[in-house]
Amino acid sequence: MTIDIPSTGRSLRSLVTNQGTLEISLPEVAVSEPKPHEVVVRVEASPINPSDLGLLFAGADMTQATVSGPAESPLLTAPVDANALRGLSARVGTSLPVGNEGAGTVVAAGSSETAQALLGKTVAVTGGSMYSQYRTVDAGLVMALPDGTSPRAGASAFVNPLTALGMVTTMRREGRTGIVHTAAASNLGQMLVKLCHEENVPLVNIVRRPEQVETLRALGAQYVCDSSSPSFMGDLIEAIVATSATIGFDATGGGNLASQILTAMEVAASRGATEYSRYGSNSHKQVYIYGGLDRGPTVLTRSFGFAWGVGGWLLPPFLQSIGPDAVNELRQRVARGLENTFSSTYTKEVSLAEALQPEAFSVYGLQASGEKYLITPHKA
Repeated sequence: MTIDIPSTGRSLRSLVTNQGTLEISLPEVAVSEPKPHEVVVRVEASPINPSDLGLLFAGADMTQATVSGPAESPLLTAPVDANALRGLSARVGTSLPVGNEGAGTVVAAGSSETAQALLGKTVAVTGGSMYSQYRTVDAGLVMALPDGTSPRAGASAFVNPLTALGMVTTMRREGRTGIVHTAAASNLGQMLVKLCHEENVPLVNIVRRPEQVETLRALGAQYVCDSSSPSFMGDLIEAIVATSATIGFDATGGGNLASQILTAMEVAASRGATEYSRYGSNSHKQVYIYGGLDRGPTVLTRSFGFAWGVGGWLLPPFLQSIGPDAVNELRQRVARGLENTFSSTYTKEVSLAEALQPEAFSVYGLQASGEKYLITPHKA
């Protein structure tokens, strides 16, 4: 039924105390025997995504974080502001596992045919608690990787690839023909560039630094706008005119970038109009916020008429909305493209313990493009 597995393994846990302190620790936890429909995965690689950081850090002030305890099992503590603590009441006092996705080897399997078929295979896994040495999970949350695919290559097989596919699918479901994407130099942004090129989808990429323009140009991106450039709004308008993009996905969240995108869409839609309307164009413009790189307020300056919308977009509700058959099709598309369209790059690999050291969390906590970390739970 199984390859021999240990009774315990280390797992990264995040706790917010009643005293307003964040505690991140690496306790030994029991490795559960698999039920008939479950498998046990020896986790060998798990990425640190922006979507992991909210649960991991809980809004704590990481500039005041301290680390204590033995090297193999450190304890990170940091203060949580009283205002932030009020919004965390549901998790106060509960130690939570962290890590949305990862990859490794199935070392034990339940008695069901589906579970047994995965025994010994290299797989990608979603379902949380992936910053662990071992993870017992429903076989339905596991994707067998193509032969020869390493856990490192498959570690980011869910969140970013399915998000990129979800953006293109959402665009098509809404009857739109082009996309505007912010923070476009990220791993996700680079995947979206390659995907849209394959799918012949016009894509406007917004980056924050001049060197990121060249990064995306090298991937074949045609429209790249640098938000730090004095000509940004003019460049953005012309790119939207060229692509007819009326849907945007904003990873920034705070600030006025969503407003600038809507304004540029309105200018593009109004160009060539033969009659003036005080209500703006009839072209509906939509921006979905799917991240929070800027934690400040979202500022909208109403210069884009009345046919517009701003809302939130998250991967889990999207996947639920399209149904299991469509989700399976997307997962198979990802599996076929892990070595090219959906490949990820990492700047550093760290162990579970190393992830709790200041030299690591002070970097990956910034969520900066080009600073993606990979946790390797069995690294010595």
